[in-house]
Amino acid sequence: MEDKFIIANKNFTSRLIVGTGKYKDFSETASAVKKSGADLVTVAVRRVNILDKDQPILMDYLDPKKITYLPNTAGCFTSDDALRTLRLAREMGGWKLVKLEVLGDKKTLYPNMIETIKSTEILVQEGFEVMVYCTDDPIMTKKLEDVGACAIMPLGSPIGSGLGIQNSNNIKIIKKQSTVPVIVDAGIGTASDATIAMELGCDGVLVNTAIAEASDSILMAESMKYAVAAGRKAFLAERMKKRRYGRASSPEKNLI
Repeated sequence: MEDKFIIANKNFTSRLIVGTGKYKDFSETASAVKKSGADLVTVAVRRVNILDKDQPILMDYLDPKKITYLPNTAGCFTSDDALRTLRLAREMGGWKLVKLEVLGDKKTLYPNMIETIKSTEILVQEGFEVMVYCTDDPIMTKKLEDVGACAIMPLGSPIGSGLGIQNSNNIKIIKKQSTVPVIVDAGIGTASDATIAMELGCDGVLVNTAIAEASDSILMAESMKYAVAAGRKAFLAERMKKRRYGRASSPEKNLI
């Protein structure tokens, strides 16, 4: 069977989602996205240029007819700000598939789950298809699914930290109980972190800082492409069982 990656009834060829922030310029952004193989990219609505015609815009470098834009609410700390931002995104470009994040404080950038759940419910009622950045708390993620989130996006560790996945057991629980895609969002530092997320059974991985802040962002983008693909294949292959003691790999009977 074909291993399809589907979010809100939309098919994507890559399970790697790439952020478009923190690069030195749009040219580097476009090159990294191309090397990553991603066909879904996040765009921070509050930080994108839409008014100054003398300045470059992302759409000049990433064709929205070929790459799916995922407007997000990066930098929003209240439900009102997040709702206003995504309503603006729909007015500007007709986007219904969006990524919601409502942050709790500027130091940890952890999500405020009370505001996040409230915002998700309102957006779903307004016809949005909402992918939601959230904590790795299985109770909270279940609540998000109950109010209509089309994808659950638990953090691996704090945004931009590069610490990798800090609580793999919770990620496993979230994936097991969820009927919508589970995508690790935040904390990926290098390719092996992305592979681990996929080996846990996650449906996808979102990466921004780990690519943009690498010494060679284009090469790191390519490495993430292969890391996600390898992790997915390993998960589907089902790893061998762990054993306490060694076992010979060659036959133990009929020895010479």
